[in-house]
Amino acid sequence: MNEQLNSLGVEVVEAALMEWQNSPAEGVLRKRLRHLGPAESGMVTSLVRYRPGSHFARHYHPEGEEILVLEGVFSDEHGDYPAGSYLLNPDGSGHRPFSEPGCLLLVKLRQYAGARRQQVAIDTGTLAWQSLNMPGVSRKLLYRQTGFPERISLVQLKPGTVVTDFHHPLGAEMFVVEGEVQDGERQYGPETFVRFPAGHLHSPASASGCVLYLKEGQ
Repeated sequence: MNEQLNSLGVEVVEAALMEWQNSPAEGVLRKRLRHLGPAESGMVTSLVRYRPGSHFARHYHPEGEEILVLEGVFSDEHGDYPAGSYLLNPDGSGHRPFSEPGCLLLVKLRQYAGARRQQVAIDTGTLAWQSLNMPGVSRKLLYRQTGFPERISLVQLKPGTVVTDFHHPLGAEMFVVEGEVQDGERQYGPETFVRFPAGHLHSPASASGCVLYLKEGQ
């Protein structure tokens, strides 16, 4: 895996430098950005590409599943989800996923335990950006539920934005959806996955603007 760990405990994986690997389903490829546990189970964060007309057999999701549709249209028996769709399928839910035109997904498995979690399906394109108390920074809140630690958002930095002292007391995970973001001397381009340890403090900036997936709390 193309993984780097710096002196501050920040994990960085650049998916653009990784090769696509076959999954158990024909026509479905993956790049595993983070994986803990057995080969075909365990906790995993992946980029997943469905070739046109490909599908997975019906299956269930112990400890939940999260999907952000990056390109194309993802589908299951519950509906069609175009690029920009966000799904959280709770612990024990099941489906038969497929894609007629093909699609690219960010997928997180076995990271959302808890029988009381809500099922979420959002077209993020219909959500307005909400300004934060940081100049040039806005957010679309995707998931926040009482009793669970995660806050999951899309975060937008406008061109020229510099955020001072962004603190992650419970840790965080970031995926660059669009554009580039700089953190200290390191530049993170599209499809870069970054994991920050609990207590991490940093000052992200973007000269050209960017959109980030951000999961706060582990």
